Amino acid sequence: MPLTVVVGGQYGSEGKGKVTSYLALRDDVDIVVRCGGPNSGHTVDLDGKRYELRSLPAGFVNQKSRLLLAAGSLINPEVLLTEIKTTWIDHKRVGIDRNAGIISHLEEEEEAKLHLRERLGSTLSGTGIAVAYRALRKSEFRVAKDVPELQIFLTDVLAEVNAALDKGKRVIIEGTQGFGLSVYHSPHYPYATSRDTTASAFLSEVGVSPRLATDIIMAIRTYPIRVAGNSGPLINEITWGELQERSGYPVEIREYTTTTKRLRRVGVYSPEIVKRATLANRPTQIALHGAGYLSYLNKSAVTYGDLQPETRKFIEDLESSIGTPVTIIGTGPTNEELIDRTKG
Repeated sequence: MPLTVVVGGQYGSEGKGKVTSYLALRDDVDIVVRCGGPNSGHTVDLDGKRYELRSLPAGFVNQKSRLLLAAGSLINPEVLLTEIKTTWIDHKRVGIDRNAGIISHLEEEEEAKLHLRERLGSTLSGTGIAVAYRALRKSEFRVAKDVPELQIFLTDVLAEVNAALDKGKRVIIEGTQGFGLSVYHSPHYPYATSRDTTASAFLSEVGVSPRLATDIIMAIRTYPIRVAGNSGPLINEITWGELQERSGYPVEIREYTTTTKRLRRVGVYSPEIVKRATLANRPTQIALHGAGYLSYLNKSAVTYGDLQPETRKFIEDLESSIGTPVTIIGTGPTNEELIDRTKG
């Protein structure tokens, strides 16, 4: 703090929403900025309620936090306005950069279904087409300042965030997807998303100098996932049934994507993509999710000492291999199932 960037170190769904919402409350954050588009979702499980967000920053859980969408973000107005309504937040807390892009060509991406979903595992949210239209400066591409229903939210995110940081206020930049999906740095191109997914890219989307970042928290999973279908290689891929047997879970384990509701693919932890993500992002902390998948006996643990010896060994080996401390450990899907090692 005061500026923390939250990124993913594998193929998305690493728990960035959980980390962001937890930090927003723990550190009483002043501003949370969301990057990316509605092609990926961030989930918040808090106080018995689940919120599946595709546009709104996960920091909405702190009633004091200002919620911003960066200039580099892409917005489906219907999705965003629905989230504002269903989370019951005051619209005055929300700010959208005037230059944030608008998704309005879903039909064109739907026509490209064979190319995008079946060949690359696209979510078909319209984000990829919007990225292309922005780059081509197509006359039909609109930005937030062109949309009447978004006028009450318009702001200059670059100016607002930099002014807050200059005053010593606390800011989180909430990245999207995972390093292994970066259109530039993924080892599996073209099985990638339509944008870069590194901390430096998110800083650029917001309009903040890398010199101001005080923490980069990289979220990873004990068992990484990829979206369903032909979405690219996943080293050591297994079935959910195999994971259930490995972990000792007494009930069936399944995970579905927030955006498409399709069953995710899952694999055993592999260090290659995490080491590459560490090289590109240089995280100061690691948030590790899925301790319960290493052993069901870890489920809902709230102290490091409650974890199984094999799990603590896994964490210590991870820290040694990438040279970064694991400070946050998720032991279940809810925000309450979390170990914060910075608290001692």
